[in-house]
Amino acid sequence: MIAIGSDHGGYELKEQLLQFLEENGYETEDCGTFSGESVDYPDIAEKVAKVVLAGDAERGILICGTGIGISIAANKINGIRAAHCTDPYSARMAREHNNANIIALGGRITGTELAIEILCAYLDAEFQGGRHQRRVDKITALETQN
Repeated sequence: MIAIGSDHGGYELKEQLLQFLEENGYETEDCGTFSGESVDYPDIAEKVAKVVLAGDAERGILICGTGIGISIAANKINGIRAAHCTDPYSARMAREHNNANIIALGGRITGTELAIEILCAYLDAEFQGGRHQRRVDKITALETQN
C-alpha cells in the first residue's frame, strides 16, 4: 500500500502518479487534496504521515509545488523520514541508506516522466541496514532530544 497526498500545487502530478501506480498494480490510499483549490500542505503531510506510521501504508508520497515545504512539514512528525527527491539516484539512496518512508516531489518543478522515474527508483529500492541502521538510529534519537 502506498499513501499519496498533495496540496493544490502538486494536485495534477498526484493524479498522474496515482494513475501510474494503479496501472502497475499498487494499492493506493489517496489522502487528498481532491481538486486544484488552495489547501495547506502541512495538513496533507500529516494525513500521509499518519497512514504510514499506523502501518496502513508501507511508504508515502507527498507533492507540493516544490516538494520542499511538504517535506519539512512531514519531517516534524516523529518517525517520519521524508526525503525531497529531484532525481532517481537520490530517491534510491533515500530508501537504501536513510530508510526514507516518504518521498516528496515538486509538482511545479518535476515533469511527469521524471517523477515516474523517481518514484520507481524509490519503490524498487530496499533499506540496506548494516552501517546505515546505526545512522538511522541516530536520526531517530534526535527526535527525542527536544
